Amino acid sequence: MTRTRKISVFYLLALFLLLLAAPALNAHAETSGEDAAEAIATADGGAGAESLPVPRFVSLATGEVNLRTGPGMRYPVKLVVRKSGLPVEVVREFDVWRQVRDIDGDDGWVHKSMLSGRRSVIVKAQVQTLLRKPENSAKPVAKLEPGVVARLQTCKDGWCEINASGYDGWIKKETIWGVYPDEAFKE
Repeated sequence: MTRTRKISVFYLLALFLLLLAAPALNAHAETSGEDAAEAIATADGGAGAESLPVPRFVSLATGEVNLRTGPGMRYPVKLVVRKSGLPVEVVREFDVWRQVRDIDGDDGWVHKSMLSGRRSVIVKAQVQTLLRKPENSAKPVAKLEPGVVARLQTCKDGWCEINASGYDGWIKKETIWGVYPDEAFKE
């Protein structure tokens, strides 16, 4: 085989492997190569490789995530979530798939590449005041509407320090969703 032919075969093989891997890199892409994507996705070591606790809170890594009825590309999309950074709770794992639940109790399966370990929280039912210190008498920083998503920084003694749209401050733990009542957290 000539050198030119060897290089051509190498590039064709590389292109084939790239095309085969593309669905696995974009887990919510709907392609005809779903079986190949699942085969590649399961080759990373499978469940238990990370040894992270279940349940746990994480956030959505992208602006559009498909929640499926089961752990795989063959399962139909149950719900499409369009909110990057939204906190979700991982309640089950199967291979590279995570069953997650949101604040409303909606659940579905997502590929782990659609999740981020960066923690966020969401303000619950009513308007909350973000405070300068973790004290009820502290000066207010901002008012947060229900549904506001904020980045979690620290939690201790019933208070959490968060960043919401550039405003840093403290909020009572029971007024947000995305952190467990007894959890101490430090980013």
